[in-house]
Amino acid sequence: MNVQTAISDAVQPLSNARPLRVLLTGYRSHPHVGGQGVYLRELACALRDLGHSVTIASGPPYPEIDEGISLVKLPSLNLFEVDNAFTAFRPGFLTRWADLSEWASHNVGQFGELYAFAHRLKRHLADNPYRYDVIHDNQTLSTPFRSIAQQHPVVTTIHHPIIIDREFALQSADGFMDRLLTRQWYRFVTQQAKTMRDMDHLLAVSEASRDSHVARYGIDPDKISVALNGIDHSVFYPDANTQRQTHLIAATSSADVPIKGVDVLMKAFCALAPTRPELRLELIGHLRDGPAKRHLEAAGLEDRVTCRSGVTREEIADLYRRASLVICPARFEGFGFPAAEAMACGAPVIASDGGALPEVVGDAGLIIPAGDDTALRDAMEALLADPVRARALGKAGALHAKAAFNWPAHAEAAIALYRKAIAQC
Repeated sequence: MNVQTAISDAVQPLSNARPLRVLLTGYRSHPHVGGQGVYLRELACALRDLGHSVTIASGPPYPEIDEGISLVKLPSLNLFEVDNAFTAFRPGFLTRWADLSEWASHNVGQFGELYAFAHRLKRHLADNPYRYDVIHDNQTLSTPFRSIAQQHPVVTTIHHPIIIDREFALQSADGFMDRLLTRQWYRFVTQQAKTMRDMDHLLAVSEASRDSHVARYGIDPDKISVALNGIDHSVFYPDANTQRQTHLIAATSSADVPIKGVDVLMKAFCALAPTRPELRLELIGHLRDGPAKRHLEAAGLEDRVTCRSGVTREEIADLYRRASLVICPARFEGFGFPAAEAMACGAPVIASDGGALPEVVGDAGLIIPAGDDTALRDAMEALLADPVRARALGKAGALHAKAAFNWPAHAEAAIALYRKAIAQC
């Protein structure tokens, strides 16, 4: 077959029965960096299992790749890991716009990885014409995607509007200079909003995700499909052989930033701990200097809180099976993997009403007002004092999670959008 024939075959219309060549993209994709890394890995596996050819293009830290899935590494400068980012400049940056923009943005206090990643991806696509049928981006939404979408079918998953993170960060900023630096850091939010308005095929992971993007960014709701995330039920499931440990509270948070609500959890824990001397908290994630750590230190309860990072999914599932309660205190979530995964393990869940959490938890857990540490303390006390009710919630949660959250259904929703985007390209 000659080259011209190969190109003709590659660009002819695709039938609904033909497997697709899907490129999933994410600027950072390791599962330990947060829910978006989990999303890419699980969606890739679900698409592969449905018979499609799947490649992930990612910047570092790279995703965990399962059998049958390809990886394209698009290295960043990784400036957060160097001692002095300013001196990391190299003359070669002058001929590589992605590197120059990432270096310059970082050194003026902006988050430039999204823009640089999108430029590297654009170059990869130019160097590999006709290699993919569709690009599915995981909320990069940087301006180069506007031109990418003019040449390729593009579907974009949206989780939650980052402008909400910016609002919470500004509310907690300490003084004028801190607010100025916060605004500078989040300048990419304007890029994302403009890019999103130009995208025709958006996939939201919850109704709350869709509604918040419509309200915050002025997105046409007719452009947004909704499909709940799945979870891996081979990892997250109840185990009757694992005994729950009395007075063990568990929570998962990727960072101690206002939107994650770790400060709310720590206030509630510190208020409850004096009356329950056996109460312990195990947190998956770092507890760096910030409001949550200060609350804990002021209460003198550091020895009753354990923080772990870099843990496997199996270790997280084991914690959820051992915990008396799992707390999901975020002020806003576009979905909320910890709540869904904890319920799947049969853990009683207390979640805030932030974003999609009530949608995820339903009637199978307790919902308290976001940011209300007193309400959280009272809910924790109520379930610790009533183990029968706690067990009933755990059983209801496991049934709800099994029925509501599955990756094949999410992948099928994505495939429907792929075929629509291909037909319209």
